[in-house]
Amino acid sequence: MEEKALEVYDVIRSIRDPEKPNTLEELDVVTEKCVEVRELGEDEYLIVIKFSPTVPHCSLATLIGLCLQVKLQRCLPFKHKLEIYISEGTHSTEEDINKQINDKERVAAAMENPNLREIVEQCVIEPDD
Repeated sequence: MEEKALEVYDVIRSIRDPEKPNTLEELDVVTEKCVEVRELGEDEYLIVIKFSPTVPHCSLATLIGLCLQVKLQRCLPFKHKLEIYISEGTHSTEEDINKQINDKERVAAAMENPNLREIVEQCVIEPDD
């Protein structure tokens, strides 16, 4: 499973922060330890990501979660279920945000918003593109 976790981490580490020029990896928002992969069945995996916003009142934590969702849905070559959470104790409204970023309808609705979609695209684009 460690190999899969590294594969997932490689996908998310280059996501850019919505406010800063840095990547989530450079800001320690995501680390190798924050990715957990469990086998669900043949060729299907559960991916759990726990990220840590840079500040406890980060207004962009939901947006970062959305970027993680979008990038992984697009880039992972294997079948998976995805759960994304804010690391416990690292955000003042972590419960609300966890519900939002794991709700398929809310994610879909957010991506229908042109302004939001544009921000997400800027964050998930590969530096070499």
